[in-house]
Amino acid sequence: MNFKFIVNTPMGLERVVSDEIKSLGLETELENGRVYFEGDERTIVETNLKLRTVDRIRIVLGDFTVKTFDELFEAVKALPLSDILGPNAEFPVTGRSHKSTLYSVPDVQRITKKAIVEHLKDAFSMTGKLPEDGPRYKIDINILKDRAILTVDTSGDALHKRGYRLAQGDAPIKETLAAAMLKLANYTGENTLYDPFTGSGTIALEAAMIARNIAPGSNRSFDSESWDIIPEELWTEVRTECENAADYDKEVKIYATDIEPGMIDIAIKNAEEVGLESDIEFSTLDVHDLNALDKNAQIVTNPPYGERIGEAKAVESMYGKIGQLMDDHPTLNVYLMTSSKEFEEIVGKKATKRRKLFNGYIETTFYQYWGVKE
Repeated sequence: MNFKFIVNTPMGLERVVSDEIKSLGLETELENGRVYFEGDERTIVETNLKLRTVDRIRIVLGDFTVKTFDELFEAVKALPLSDILGPNAEFPVTGRSHKSTLYSVPDVQRITKKAIVEHLKDAFSMTGKLPEDGPRYKIDINILKDRAILTVDTSGDALHKRGYRLAQGDAPIKETLAAAMLKLANYTGENTLYDPFTGSGTIALEAAMIARNIAPGSNRSFDSESWDIIPEELWTEVRTECENAADYDKEVKIYATDIEPGMIDIAIKNAEEVGLESDIEFSTLDVHDLNALDKNAQIVTNPPYGERIGEAKAVESMYGKIGQLMDDHPTLNVYLMTSSKEFEEIVGKKATKRRKLFNGYIETTFYQYWGVKE
C-alpha cells in the first residue's frame, strides 16, 4: 500500500526534519510547521524506529474542503478507511478547528466519529455498536480555514518518549529537540562533546545514540505494531537491521556536567536504562570550573534562562564563562539555546549563525559559534 504521511514540526525545524526524512531515501514536501512524504508499510516501521527529530508519524487519510457538518460526514465516510482500520479497531478521535466555518470542536469530533462508524459498518457488514476492542488507531481531524486534514497516528505515545527517561528535573528539554540541536551542530561523534548544564542528561544521551547510530525507537513500542496491515516479521526485520547498524566499538567522548548532584544522579540512572552509562562521563561540576577542553570540541547545551526572580546575575555570569571558554579555546564550537536576547553582548561575540527555536512555549535563540578549524 502507498501512504501519504504528515509530520508536524516546531517552527524553525522544518528543514532539519525534512533532511532527516530524506536520509531514509524519501522525498519531502514542506509547509509551515509540516513536512509531507510518501511511502509504504516499511516506511511506517522505519520512520518510527529511526527518526530522531519528530514527535509523531501520521498517515493522511483525507485532505478536503468542508463548510457544513453534512459535507464533513459525507467526506469522511467516503474515504477508504477500512483499508487501514479493521472491524474491531479502537479509534479515539481528537480535533481542532481554527478560522473555519465549523468552529465547534466537540461537534467536529462527534460527526467525524459517526462517519467512521458508518463506513466500517458498511465495509464489514456489521450492525449495532462497534466493539472497539482491537488495535488502537488514534484519529485526528484538523480544520484550518475550512481545509480539513484527517490523519491516523502510527506512533502511539509521542516519539520523544524514547523509553530511557526514568526521572527528570523541573524543566527538561524534549528528546526530539535535543536531537535537532545536535543535528544543527552537525554532531557525529567524531569530536569531543561537552554539555555543562546537562540536567537529566538528555542532550548527552541523544548524542551518544547518534554517535553509536542507535535507533531512537529501539527501546519502545508503537501503536502500529499491532495493526493488521503490517506483518509482525517486518517489525522484527527492521529492528534487527537497526541493531546490526549500531556501532558499539566507536570511540566516543562525551562529558556531561551539572552543578546539582541530584541531577547527575538522575542522568546516570537514565543512561543506565538505555545502556549508555559507559559512553558518557558524568560529574558534578560548576561551569566556572570547566577549563581544559579538547581541541575541536563541541559544546551543545541548554543552560538556565534566568527567568526566575534573582537568577539573572548568576545566569549572566554563566554565559560570560562560555565566552571565556571560546577565548581560551579558539577551536571550540558552541551551540547554545537560550531565551536571552543579550547573549551575544554578554559573551562579547557575534554568533556565526542564529536560529529561532521554541523550547515548549518559550521562544529561544539557538546561537551557533564556529571555532577555528585545525
